[in-house]
Amino acid sequence: MTTRCAVYGTGSWGTAFAMILADAGCEVTLWGRRAAPVDAINSTGTNPDYLPGVELPPGVRATTDPAEAARDAEFVILAVPSQTLRANLTEWAPLLPPDAVLVSLMKGVELGTAKRMSEVIEEVAKAGPERVAVLSGPNLAKEIAARQPAASVVACRDEAVAQRLQAACHTAYFRPYTNTDVVGCELGGAVKNVIALAVGIADGMGLGDNAKASLITRGLAETTRLGLAMGADAHTFAGLAGLGDLVATCSSPLSRNNTFGRNLGRGMTLEETVAVTKQTAEGVKSCESVLDLARRHGVEVPITETVVEIVHEGKPPLVALKELMSRSAKAERR
Repeated sequence: MTTRCAVYGTGSWGTAFAMILADAGCEVTLWGRRAAPVDAINSTGTNPDYLPGVELPPGVRATTDPAEAARDAEFVILAVPSQTLRANLTEWAPLLPPDAVLVSLMKGVELGTAKRMSEVIEEVAKAGPERVAVLSGPNLAKEIAARQPAASVVACRDEAVAQRLQAACHTAYFRPYTNTDVVGCELGGAVKNVIALAVGIADGMGLGDNAKASLITRGLAETTRLGLAMGADAHTFAGLAGLGDLVATCSSPLSRNNTFGRNLGRGMTLEETVAVTKQTAEGVKSCESVLDLARRHGVEVPITETVVEIVHEGKPPLVALKELMSRSAKAERR
C-alpha cells in the first residue's frame, strides 16, 4: 500500500523533501498558501519560485486547501518558517489525521517561549512524543533537488516511528539515519544557523579560514554545552545533525544564513540585508531565542550573544570581534 504524505510549505526545502518522498515511492500532497506556486506545481510539475528548472516526480501534487492535503496522510511534514509554526498549526491541527506522525523540517527556536519546534507541535497538536519526529542534517535544498548525494537524521523518541519515517524517505541519493535524541537533533539544527551568521559576518569582513574554522569549532562547543544542559546526547553533536549540518551551513554559498551574515559583514545594515534576502534566514530571529534558551539553562554562548549584538543591537562587527577575542582565557573543554 502506498504511503500518503502531506507536506505543508512550498518553499525550497518543503518542495525538495516532497521530491524525496515521491522518489521513495510515497504519494505526496504539498500545501501552499499562495495559488501561483500551487498552480505551477500542478500544471508544469515545477516550482519556479523556489526551485526553477527542477522537475518534480509524478507522485507530487499541490493544493491550497489544508484539509485536502491532510486527508489520509500517514506522515504530515511541517516545512514553514519556525516563527509561524504555532499560528499555522493552530489552524491545521483539527484537520490532521489523529494517528499521523508529525514531522518537523524546521530549524529554529520559538521567540518568547524558547521552545523547540517539536515542543510547539506537541503542545498545539496535542500529540504525544511518539507521534512527533524531526529531520535534520546537511541538507541544502538546491543540491538535493539536483539529486546529489546527501545524508540526514530522522529522530523520534519512539525508534520504531523513526524507522518508519526512514523507510518513507530513503532513496538512492538521500540516506537517512535514525536517532532517538530529538533534543540534540533540533538544537544542532537551530544553533548552526546562528553560527553560520557569525561565519558569514567574518567572511564579509575579509577574515581568513583560521577565523572561520575557529568560529565553527567553538560554535559546535557552545551548541554541545547547551545540549548537555538540556539532556541531549553529546554524540549527536558529532554527527550529521550537529557537525554535518554546521559545516554545510557555514561553508556553502547556498546557505541563507551564511549569505545573510556575509552581507552584514560587508557593512550592509540589517534592513538592507533583509531587503535583498528572498528567503527566510532562520538564524536572524532564532539567535535571540537561542540566547534566551541558553540563559534559562545558565549556559554561556558567547558566539550567539555576539551575533545578537550585531544583528539586533547594531554593534559594529569589528567592535564585536575585538570583544569576543578579548574574553578571558580558559581551558578548551570548559
